[in-house]
Amino acid sequence: MTDLPTPTASRLRAPSWRDARLLVGVLLVLLSTVAGAVVVARADDRVPVYAAKEQVAPGQRLTEADLVRVDVLLGDGAAAYLPADRPVPVDSWSLRELRPGELIPVEAVGPAAEVEVQQVALLVDATSASALVAGSVVDVYVNRPKAGTTVGLPTYAGPERVLDAVSVVRVAGEDSVLGASAETRAVHVMVPREDVPSLVADVDLGARITLVPVPGGLPTATS
Repeated sequence: MTDLPTPTASRLRAPSWRDARLLVGVLLVLLSTVAGAVVVARADDRVPVYAAKEQVAPGQRLTEADLVRVDVLLGDGAAAYLPADRPVPVDSWSLRELRPGELIPVEAVGPAAEVEVQQVALLVDATSASALVAGSVVDVYVNRPKAGTTVGLPTYAGPERVLDAVSVVRVAGEDSVLGASAETRAVHVMVPREDVPSLVADVDLGARITLVPVPGGLPTATS
């Protein structure tokens, strides 16, 4: 009988540093370690700043109840936003409109003396007022009574747009007693200081006031 050849066992060799697969593996481990360290380091650079909790109108006083703290990565830009690692100054007022969730720039907040708007209550048509809520942005139109018209039955000129993109801060309910009737509703808007006298004069003349929402000026309902 012919003897079958006996296989010779080959000895396993330890991988060499010249093995390309070993080098690739080592590089992947190093890259993962470095990437993880960078992510952790960047996370540690987050700073606390304030964001608006809800819609904030120009001229509205700011308290911590109106704000929410968020930790964000802003780098050198952090100084431009209201820091949340200290209490909100007592004399803090919004100098412009702030949207829900918007990070609050330092330049958008100031003392009462820097507020350039005043709140004015206007009686407007109840039907058009029903579409408005706090935070709406509207244009203001007036129809002034013509001179010499019959008392109680005036005729009107216009309409004329007298204000652009002013903020609504409150819409009175149907039970409001601010001179409203079933046909009118009191709407409080923030008016630039220099425009307040002329608007009050129009109101005193008995002008009809109409508020028209600007495109995108009605806040989106939130659940």
